[in-house]
Amino acid sequence: MTFKALFKEQEKTLESEFFEFLRYPSISADAVFRPELRACAEWVEKFLKNSGFTVEMWNKDEVPVIFAENCTAGPDSPTILIYNHYDVQPVDPIDLWESKPFEPTRKGNQIVARGAQDNKGQCFYVLSALRALYKKHGKFPLNIKLLIEGEEESGSKSLPAIIEEKKKALKADYLLVVDVGMPDASSPAITLGTRGLTSFTVEVTSSHSDLHSGVHGGIVYNPLHALVEILASLRDVNGRITVPGFYDDVKTPTAKELEHISLAFNEQDFAKEIGCLPTGGEKGLTPLERNWLRPTLELNGISGGYGGPGTKTVIPAKAIAKISCRLVPDQDPHTISERVKRFIESKQSPGYNVVCQIHEGMGKPVRTSPHSEVVKALTEACEKVYNKKTAYIYEGASIPIISELAAACQAEVCFFGLGLASDKIHAPNENFGWDRIENGFMIICDALTTLGAKK
Repeated sequence: MTFKALFKEQEKTLESEFFEFLRYPSISADAVFRPELRACAEWVEKFLKNSGFTVEMWNKDEVPVIFAENCTAGPDSPTILIYNHYDVQPVDPIDLWESKPFEPTRKGNQIVARGAQDNKGQCFYVLSALRALYKKHGKFPLNIKLLIEGEEESGSKSLPAIIEEKKKALKADYLLVVDVGMPDASSPAITLGTRGLTSFTVEVTSSHSDLHSGVHGGIVYNPLHALVEILASLRDVNGRITVPGFYDDVKTPTAKELEHISLAFNEQDFAKEIGCLPTGGEKGLTPLERNWLRPTLELNGISGGYGGPGTKTVIPAKAIAKISCRLVPDQDPHTISERVKRFIESKQSPGYNVVCQIHEGMGKPVRTSPHSEVVKALTEACEKVYNKKTAYIYEGASIPIISELAAACQAEVCFFGLGLASDKIHAPNENFGWDRIENGFMIICDALTTLGAKK
């Protein structure tokens, strides 16, 4: 029986199970949802136990980390560790959703729900492929371990200490991270690297409380004005970041490193899909050079004062901004964080106070080789399913914990996924194509079977 036939045989059951998985509001950013996170983890635990795995729940009293393994293929077979996460982003703004975010809806071939793609959809085709292989053969073609966490969307705060403690259990030959995307719906890709990440909250304060803008205007330095001036000073007119030392450790990729990487980018398609032109970042570089090969500093949110209907003439007591930096080799997130913090806090004035808080959950950039066995196996599997040459790409986003996880398990890393820019991850109406659930199922089955043949 082909892997496609194996999928079709159980398709209705799989859709029902996927909807069950999506109904858990497993939001990690808000502690109110801790019970739902634990319930979701227990659902995954049960699924894996029915798929031939022994399962441990690490950090069970907080946000569980699911560790599962089946190493019955023996010491002569390779071991792969597969990483996913079961937590999701908050659903705000709720009024922009066309259906309830945790009541999955099928619209044609698209499944709409929070987490439909990131990362429950991608996690689900891994889980369903593993169960199918086990049910079909009664064993796996190689030793398989899984690490499925519940805090990726809030910085993997608990995982570094767990990884350090569980190094021996995590040891593997290959690390497969199933949490990335592809250029378009018909073009498979293997991701050979991600950017690093660090983030901040900047708070500017002045008076004890909000003030009347007529009575106090021209006397009090408005924290919103101060914040806007500080934020504007972080980049120059060419889009370069002005923080001293920010680019000191940036490693420019060599021509040899880039010879396997596709930098093709259709600006018209992007504008049509996203709704704006690709004009951000540093001037003089192509879109994917700016997105993959250069670091960024982005403003993620600004708040302060009154933003409701009509007018309320106040000078706010406080203004807040959220900032994040994406990093490239060989930038260290701790070093960059201190440089950004120092620069922002140097903008103090007698009229207001500036505090820059560095967030937890930072991560280093990651690069991997196109010649590793796990990359080769996935490349072959993608080409069988899509009947098209597989591209090698980088990813502008970050999975902060992967650099630490790769170091702990001492494995070759490969990033794989079938996400699309149009999936609206982190936004209202997130969606994922059922055809990609099927394709992911077949690719995972095929790639693991190929890797299992290598003794």
